[in-house]
Amino acid sequence: MPQPDEVRLNRAEGEALIERLERNALTLEDRRVLVQLSRFYFWLLFALQEARFSLKRLRRLLFGDKRKKRQKGSRGGSSGPGEGDGPSAQAGEKETPPGAASGGQGIAGQHRAGHGRQGAEAYGGADRVGCRHETRAVGERCPVCGRGRLYRLPAGVEIRLDGNARISAIRYELEKLRCSACGEVFPAKLPGEVWEEKYRARARAVLAVCRYYLGLPFHRIAGYQAMLGVPLPDATPWELIEQVGDSGHGVFRHLEHLAAQGELIYQDDTAVRILALVKENQGFEARADALGLSRSQERTGMYTTALVVKVGTRTICLYYSGRSHAGEHLAALLKQRQAGRNRPLVMSDALSRNEADEANLIRCHCLAHGRRKFSALEEVGPHACQVVMEALKQGFDHDEVARKEQLGEAARLAYHQEYSGPIMAALKTWLKKPLDDRLVEPNSSLGTAITYMQRHWETLTRFLHLPAAPIDHNLCERSLKLCIRQRKNSLFYKTEPSAYVASVLTSLIAPCVQAGVNAVDYLVALQEHRHEVFLTPAAWWPWTYPARRAPP
Repeated sequence: MPQPDEVRLNRAEGEALIERLERNALTLEDRRVLVQLSRFYFWLLFALQEARFSLKRLRRLLFGDKRKKRQKGSRGGSSGPGEGDGPSAQAGEKETPPGAASGGQGIAGQHRAGHGRQGAEAYGGADRVGCRHETRAVGERCPVCGRGRLYRLPAGVEIRLDGNARISAIRYELEKLRCSACGEVFPAKLPGEVWEEKYRARARAVLAVCRYYLGLPFHRIAGYQAMLGVPLPDATPWELIEQVGDSGHGVFRHLEHLAAQGELIYQDDTAVRILALVKENQGFEARADALGLSRSQERTGMYTTALVVKVGTRTICLYYSGRSHAGEHLAALLKQRQAGRNRPLVMSDALSRNEADEANLIRCHCLAHGRRKFSALEEVGPHACQVVMEALKQGFDHDEVARKEQLGEAARLAYHQEYSGPIMAALKTWLKKPLDDRLVEPNSSLGTAITYMQRHWETLTRFLHLPAAPIDHNLCERSLKLCIRQRKNSLFYKTEPSAYVASVLTSLIAPCVQAGVNAVDYLVALQEHRHEVFLTPAAWWPWTYPARRAPP
């Protein structure tokens, strides 16, 4: 069904058309518009039934795309829809910051030079096979000219890629001999390199990474293996992964103690479903209904919490799933903090469940969350939202420049104070005007967004006052995607112990990703050196374990 011609009516034109329709005084143009509206109505129903477009496209179709394209070279210029009425204009014209792009090519528009192909050095996990000349040797005469002699050059590299099952199997067929007199059977022995257990440590590690990094549910892994002729029984993957979690539990606990001493902590929550707790919630509701009590007296929420901690140059990611929320996990972690250490910076959104003992930490709030409240209201107050978003965008651009140029903490702070400080100060002044002049209702969605920025202004702008304070907590949100991917694919955990094993293994895999370490090799090492890991877990962090591995 083709899309009909677009009909645009403002509110006044629509009311006038309705009035003429009620008076039975329609003009020829009115009839044409009503025909088009009827066709549009039937086309819209058809498109919705067929799921032809997303809600985002539907909103753009009905209300138009009101987002303004970024003006070229806008970083040092006006930030509002009109000249001279935004925070940047109030802050005064400043020269373009060092490192800022010109000619409309902003930070987001810069592309890394290259052809997109991987170099041979990128294949660090490839098996190496040496290929030597069969008919040539160093020192021989050149077969072409006959005058020179051959000498060795650095080896050339060719890469070939193959595919295998995630879990592969080897079938050993043992020859058997039997005595014709006594009947004794003499089977051949397995080769010396064959491991004793049926499932090798590497097979268990691959399953753990498939489940908690790729997010593949067990039934999908089992189906894939069955298709390739190497089946896994239903309960086998969980039993194997549980052994990996047991080998890494000591390291997880030691990582908690190390993270408690960190200088910067990010925290965030996402939803999780644990079937045992869902059943418990149903029991709470049944008892409350039977006794005539309020259901709100029992805690029924379930969360997966991510605590991403910067300790020196290292990044530690800790995950927890259960009834407790991010603030409770943070409070438990800080109990392990050594006395006398400086208060850590803690970055989060402004939800109350993120709060811990606020006197023992320095709270920072995510500026991206403040911006998000305005970006969702562009249709409600396009002028005000554009002013705020453009001012905040320049702060983010300055932070990106500082990151690209690898400025130290003190230099980054000075950079923000020089370039972001005046813009943010002007924005703070500008935010007072709509409410003070009663241009915006305080309880409206736009008024609530403005009040949010004003109420949390100090914590939202920590990056202007403290050297190491971040501007947002996007790092934590990206880390939570590991758990969100698992939830989207597997929907739930069955019990709290299974959720705990998932938290342990995800907390071991994530630092490997941050440190550029092969997570499969790391989990193999933890299993093969299980006794040593429990004796000295500090020597088996993802970034230190290679020095402890036994030589092959």
